[in-house]
Amino acid sequence: MEKAFRLKYGDGFLTLPLKEENVVQVLEAREIQTLDDVPSEVNHILDHPIDSKPFNELFQRGDKVTIVVSDITRQVLLSEYLPAVVDRLNRLGVSDADIVVLIATGTHRAQTEAEKEKILGRELFRRLAVLDHDCDHSEMVSVGTTPRGTRVVVNRLVVERKVILTGAIVHHLMAGFGGGRKSIVPGVSSRRTIAENHLHSLDPEAERSNPLIGVGALAGNPLHEDMVDCCRLVNPTFLINSIVHTNGTIARLVAGHWLTAWEEGCHWADEKYGVPIDRKADLVIASCGGYPKDISLYQGTKTLFNASLAVKPGGTVLMLAECREGAGADEFFGWSSPLKEGRLDPELRKNFTIPGYIFYAAVEAARKAQVVLLSTIDPKLVKPMGIFGVNSLEDALQSAGVGKEQDIIVMPYGGATIPLFRSEKSGEVGR
Repeated sequence: MEKAFRLKYGDGFLTLPLKEENVVQVLEAREIQTLDDVPSEVNHILDHPIDSKPFNELFQRGDKVTIVVSDITRQVLLSEYLPAVVDRLNRLGVSDADIVVLIATGTHRAQTEAEKEKILGRELFRRLAVLDHDCDHSEMVSVGTTPRGTRVVVNRLVVERKVILTGAIVHHLMAGFGGGRKSIVPGVSSRRTIAENHLHSLDPEAERSNPLIGVGALAGNPLHEDMVDCCRLVNPTFLINSIVHTNGTIARLVAGHWLTAWEEGCHWADEKYGVPIDRKADLVIASCGGYPKDISLYQGTKTLFNASLAVKPGGTVLMLAECREGAGADEFFGWSSPLKEGRLDPELRKNFTIPGYIFYAAVEAARKAQVVLLSTIDPKLVKPMGIFGVNSLEDALQSAGVGKEQDIIVMPYGGATIPLFRSEKSGEVGR
């Protein structure tokens, strides 16, 4: 018996007819009560922060404040909670003229004016100075070197002013979780600092990813621990991070100390968005969750990496990602040349970039399972990666073998749900 599964794709949906008896599990986040009154919750957490003095004791008239925010590729819902924060600053005597919003682009492109307005909301965009960080051209200052040797050079606006970090806590392939300290590195740091930190993503002893990094991995993760050391040199004044539910509303806000408040949010997200699976499947069908999660292949790979945790070795991942901005990073497909020439690993170690590592990790995923990508990208561009690209749903279903007798796991929000495999031998749940 067939059942129609509607999965998000860009701004719309795709309908996939699947044999109901073949679908062994649909990975949904646990039932979560999202916030009904975000402004009230903001005021509560400002007055009762985690491991920090109350907000009113940290800011006063005459302060110069920098609010670091995520770029358009992150689903943060900043416009729902930042107005209450700015209102509190105003009531404490900090004028709009003393507030700068700094967009933590990392190595991403600058934002359009329309995107800036969408990030902040119309009123705050009109009232506040909003600047893009540029990892190559912004005015920078050196704040020191981490124990692992990363030379930390950051935007001057996070050094000479009081700093509020905003962002979203989500599982992350390399850093374990997004949000928190990532607003500083890679968010507002120099390209060299980003490269030196992110080089920890590669195994120092073998041509592969570092086995200590991974989705949800914090303890012992050298990339994360170095990021923390980088952020400690800046020592932001305050943090507010959101956890956005798959239905597009805020599930939780955490506020307080830039590290410990964020860590509490990570623990909560891991508990709520990790989904146990009893067995891996022959086929995993995963949607990124629509726009902006599937704005580009660069962003959409989060879904690929999560889906890879649920597929059997040699199985198939069918990934649904519109990718209206193509690769999402100009250099992304440029890494195909060293890949074809058999020098991808040494070239990445020599000239490390974040898009280069995401490319590298996607190639690793495609070596472990067949990857079929339904997107608007020319299939020729992903072929060198070992990914089979298609541009129609009909071709996607055929290429993935939909209709054959096989176990299927469906992931409607692949970037936000983390498969946790329960080992039959130990009974323990892990990634």
